[in-house]
Amino acid sequence: MLPLRDTIPSRRISIATWLIIIINVLVFFHQITLPDEEALNMIYEYAFIPSRFVRGIFNPKSYIPLFTSMFIHGSFLHLVSNMWSLWLFGDNVEDNMGPFRFILFYILTGLIAGFAHFISSPMSNIPTVGASGAIAGIMGAYFMMFPHSRIVTLIPIIPFFIRVPAPIFLFIWFVAQLRSGIMSGIHGNAIGGVAWWAHIFGFLGGVFLYKKFIKNRYRRPY
Repeated sequence: MLPLRDTIPSRRISIATWLIIIINVLVFFHQITLPDEEALNMIYEYAFIPSRFVRGIFNPKSYIPLFTSMFIHGSFLHLVSNMWSLWLFGDNVEDNMGPFRFILFYILTGLIAGFAHFISSPMSNIPTVGASGAIAGIMGAYFMMFPHSRIVTLIPIIPFFIRVPAPIFLFIWFVAQLRSGIMSGIHGNAIGGVAWWAHIFGFLGGVFLYKKFIKNRYRRPY
């Protein structure tokens, strides 16, 4: 299923959402313009590597990749899929939080996702990059804020369009992440190189923390 849009228009230009998208795009295009060796060095310097974090856990510099890894992507498809999800869910969440609170919430759920990945794979040497943990937090907030929203979804095999209730769409997504996280634990590796537990706890962080970031007067659920 390919989500195309939701049924709730944003009330204003989503400044923070677009700012995050633009930063991610600029970082990615800078990355692909570098020579291969320099691009690889950039990944290893700014990606989050759990085993490296363990070795330098008392060094403040070791925490920097928890932030910078949120703005680096491994491929064009990785970037597009993440930014599409951010655009789809972020504008309405930002409506209820405001730009500044939204950015803080995004970073916080991204950090929660990063620590969850660290706890699940503390000795991993694989660089972890991408905004998906933070975006999962946005999805968790959307899940709670807009229970009556619909996600216009393309079924590509047939093809045809359906409107899936947002809670059902996001619940299915969450269960898929949870299943993959459990399976990766059983097999002792990250299935497909994906940090599933980062997605899971990013989403849960959004579910449980969103109320702390909404404005006093916010958009009522549809």
